[in-house]
Amino acid sequence: MAKKGNYTINPLYQGGYSTLDPNKYSSYGDLFTGYHVPAGAIGAPTSAQTANQIQQANNLMNQGIIPIEVGAIKPEVFDQIPKQHFKEINRMAKLTGSDISVHSPIIEASGIGEQGYDEGQRKQAEQQLMDVVERTAPMNEKGGMRITIHGAGSIPGTDYTMQEGKKKEERLVVVNRDTGKITTALKEEEKYYPYQKEPDVLSPRSELETLNRSEWKNEISQLSHYKENADRIIQSHKDVLSPEMLKRVYENPEETIHMLKPDQIDAYNNLFHAEQYLRDLQMKINNMYHKAYKMAKIDNNESAIKKLDKAREKYMKMLKEGPPVVGASQATQSMLNTLASKEIQPNLYQPIEDYATEKSANTFSNVALNSYKKYKDKAPVISIENMFPGMAFSYGKELKDLIQESKNQFVDKAVSQGVMSESKAKSQADKLIGATLDVGHLNIAKKKGFKDKDLVKEMAEIAKHVKHVHVTDNFGYSDSHLPPGMGNVPVKEIMEKLEKEGKGDVTKVLETAGWFQHFKTSPLPYNLEALGANMFATGQEPYWNQKQGLSQGYSGGFGMMLPQVNYNTFGAGFAQLPSELGGSVQGGKGSRMSGKPMQ
Repeated sequence: MAKKGNYTINPLYQGGYSTLDPNKYSSYGDLFTGYHVPAGAIGAPTSAQTANQIQQANNLMNQGIIPIEVGAIKPEVFDQIPKQHFKEINRMAKLTGSDISVHSPIIEASGIGEQGYDEGQRKQAEQQLMDVVERTAPMNEKGGMRITIHGAGSIPGTDYTMQEGKKKEERLVVVNRDTGKITTALKEEEKYYPYQKEPDVLSPRSELETLNRSEWKNEISQLSHYKENADRIIQSHKDVLSPEMLKRVYENPEETIHMLKPDQIDAYNNLFHAEQYLRDLQMKINNMYHKAYKMAKIDNNESAIKKLDKAREKYMKMLKEGPPVVGASQATQSMLNTLASKEIQPNLYQPIEDYATEKSANTFSNVALNSYKKYKDKAPVISIENMFPGMAFSYGKELKDLIQESKNQFVDKAVSQGVMSESKAKSQADKLIGATLDVGHLNIAKKKGFKDKDLVKEMAEIAKHVKHVHVTDNFGYSDSHLPPGMGNVPVKEIMEKLEKEGKGDVTKVLETAGWFQHFKTSPLPYNLEALGANMFATGQEPYWNQKQGLSQGYSGGFGMMLPQVNYNTFGAGFAQLPSELGGSVQGGKGSRMSGKPMQ
């Protein structure tokens, strides 16, 4: 740069790449993410859209790729893969030294569907996943094969937004714990009241508390209204018939009804009508009692359980010993008073992750334990993948809680079934259950205001559980599946954090099918450059991101020295004769004779 008077002259050419420049030595290359991964550790998946996984695996092996992830996303496509193909892929892997992992088809492990939670549906999902394990296990006889399973197959999840550096709940998907049905999605809302000018801002969590409180109170209020109607009838007519006469009529109406006076018959008919009110009311009370007791047991609320047991005993005693109709009214009021107490009020609605964690963990722990029973120390690893924001278990804490609950249930079941000791069960749980970190899915949180440092924090929540990594790139809005370095995923920062957590050697599968789909070329060269892979098997430089700075030998541009074509064309000998006459020229189809007479 030179200054001439009032203007500056900038050099037009900055020079090419040079390995002598320390600033460019490890960082140049448009795609380079700044993080080096050995070429042998960079994996690729087969196409998830076809059942012809043998051809897909063969294509990757021909490119020299070692870690290969086999699988199909759609269950119906996965079911079209013959079991013999998995054994053949294992044979091919032995010949090429490939390390095979699996991507399971998308299956909702929680058992939550459009109609709510269904235990039968959960068991079916469990059986499907067990089948995936058993069919694919022959592909990796060494054991420890990672089988990636989506944490959520179809259920939505909590949405967060980053505002002024703070993570806030933007949307809370709510489940009715009694039915397991997704009921609503709560968002932040402004509420205006007549006693103040400025609105109150209610968070989704506050809305949930209000929903739980108001729903229960509304049911109690409705039942109290029904009871008031019955009580008005009882109060208007109970004095017309003495308790003794009323009891006799109820016990034997056919023999006693004719003994009543007209006003007593009218009173009896009205009291009978009131009794119908109370019977309907008792059915509704039974349902509320069931909800309260069920939630108390799930929450291990011993105090509420004792109070409900005591209320039930009192209720039955009053129904049995009290006078007809009047006793039922008194018993009903006693039970309503108990159900209306704050201690008994259940949290009937719950965030979907809180509800689904126990259900999904039940599935994953059963699959892992069944796998251990069959394959022992060579059992595959159940690796639970974070989905993109908008789906359940897409953020760090929720996925961590799911994995930890799966491990806890694995230990409890293994010990209770006598499969192994508690200490060994804990060790096996850590070995057989973990996480697949998908950095592309994580990056989509950027559309909600998350920054690179926020994504690293989310990843840190599950870092110690990571068994497998999916590396891909996007721009934070959709799952583009671009090669690293083509979007804005903070690959370097995430990988360096994983390395600090002792997870630097986990398999990295580059899901870059989006590139091949649109550009019809292999993404491997771009992947090697993006992750600064070494060019030579010894692991030393140069790296693929430095290829721009490398030059060929002096004679390299002149082509092959003394090529064979020179000898074939200009050399003396019989090379130009047909092969039938001892030459090297191959004949065409049919006879060489024209069939025409010689002139």
